[in-house]
Amino acid sequence: MYSTIKTFDNLPEAIKKYYGKVLQSNKDLQTGACCDSNGISSRHKVILKLIHPEVVKKFYGCGSPIPYELKGLTVLDLGCGSGRDCYLLSKLVGPDGNVIGVDMTDEQLEVARKYLDHHTGGFGYNRPNVRFLNGYIEDLGSIGIEDNSVDLVVSNCVINLSPDKERVFTEILRVLKPGGELYFSDVFADRRIPAELANNPLLVAECLGGALYSEDFRRLLAKIGCADFRLTSSRRISLDNPEIEAKAGMTGFYSNTVRLFKLPGLEDRCEDFGQVAFYKGTVPEAPHAFHLDDHHTFRTGMPVPICSNTASMITDTRYARHFEVIGNMNTHYGLFDCSDNSNGGNGAENSSSMGVCC
Repeated sequence: MYSTIKTFDNLPEAIKKYYGKVLQSNKDLQTGACCDSNGISSRHKVILKLIHPEVVKKFYGCGSPIPYELKGLTVLDLGCGSGRDCYLLSKLVGPDGNVIGVDMTDEQLEVARKYLDHHTGGFGYNRPNVRFLNGYIEDLGSIGIEDNSVDLVVSNCVINLSPDKERVFTEILRVLKPGGELYFSDVFADRRIPAELANNPLLVAECLGGALYSEDFRRLLAKIGCADFRLTSSRRISLDNPEIEAKAGMTGFYSNTVRLFKLPGLEDRCEDFGQVAFYKGTVPEAPHAFHLDDHHTFRTGMPVPICSNTASMITDTRYARHFEVIGNMNTHYGLFDCSDNSNGGNGAENSSSMGVCC
């Protein structure tokens, strides 16, 4: 049975103090775990130049969990902090979209709200399309996030901080619309975190103590009804702190970006029904290739054999109009052979233990 280790009893208050009072900027972090600028696209870097420097200075994240095709969407950012990703998303969803940021730290939300007018005017909008809510990511209902109300949930190095990760993912599936997407970056471990790490307040606050063992993450999602998820990128984290490296011992930590969809009927293995997908090249930010996960890159116009789960992910979601899938599920050919990465996978480190499609 999977284990989600509970850390010290006053975890929320300790985290709020660390991110609200101890840290004054991302330069104060003691490891490289929850502050990473890798993976930001050139398009997003242009938008980041428009975001207020104080918002950027107080950003703590381990990835860039921003998928394609966001115009007009309602997006929920779990653990939004000072609002950097919310304002990036604000620009990407456009004036007809909406962004909701949720955080439990008053000081972080104060910074985010202070610059609401600054970014509204800077993006040329007549009204704000972002709102910030004070609350806990384990209990989105208490702050008014309704069932089936959100197109996309994102989170950047925050879920590891929760002492009840099962409840977090259950809430995410509750608020997502059918066909909606979770796209998040977080710290994962290649083994279960030893108790002395999981109960160390500093290591928890630095996003290490609460890192989920990748296999326990898979088991957790299976328990709540999510049979398939996909790793989109992975890198091993360099802690850059000899004292903390000594405490971590042999544990390897990874910054992983993961996506999953709220779809019925997904199977816990890749099944082959002889389906083939063609990407039309019609996503504006991906004219030549569509990157679904670490070994599914659909190059424009090229036929790609796919399993039934992948077929659902590109035809029963907002991406449907960008693909043509040939074939149906009338004839089953057994397990899908997903060992060939020739369609453009990047061989992301640690990917063998993440997701259903190997």
